[in-house]
Amino acid sequence: MVYKHSTKTWHTSYFVLFFKKGDQYKVGFVASKKIGNAVHRNRAKRLLRAHFIENIDLLPQGSYVLVAKPSLIEETYQTTRKTYLHALKKCTAI
Repeated sequence: MVYKHSTKTWHTSYFVLFFKKGDQYKVGFVASKKIGNAVHRNRAKRLLRAHFIENIDLLPQGSYVLVAKPSLIEETYQTTRKTYLHALKKCTAI
């Protein structure tokens, strides 16, 4: 539902962020088989989840879907954190 009716979408080189305003937090983390085997997919979701939890106090309530891209696995936490914060600012979620 968030894919079709998201109010904001932002593409980065590491993930895609879909955001829709709402009255509670709903979050989904997606990593397809394009990312790699189960170990890589789980790592990608863990990275995205860690970024979300770290910055939850900055975020307005709503529905969020973060879709990982294959390049996410090759980058460090600090690099992806900067990209994550930039994406939130561009989606006007912050």
